[in-house]
Amino acid sequence: MALLETLTFVLGIIYGYVSPGRENRGALLRKGLIIGIVLAIILVVLGLFVGGAIMVLSGVAIFVEVVILTVLFIIGTWIGDWLEGRSKSRVVKVSH
Repeated sequence: MALLETLTFVLGIIYGYVSPGRENRGALLRKGLIIGIVLAIILVVLGLFVGGAIMVLSGVAIFVEVVILTVLFIIGTWIGDWLEGRSKSRVVKVSH
């Protein structure tokens, strides 16, 4: 699973660097939490119909994993915004 977390972090950096301006990290966190809750509910409901406690536990695990991935993505966007700001400040200094 470390590959998924690393990929999410790198994608966050790229997203923060490529998209202009600062990212609304609160909105990103809310969207990530909503996605995690929806996926967890789906798995819990499936677990209730199938009758497996494993599916209920999987729903909780999915929610925790989505929250972790969301936080890693947000940290990546912060670094990407920081890199974007540094590269733009160098461009301004060179052009004067």
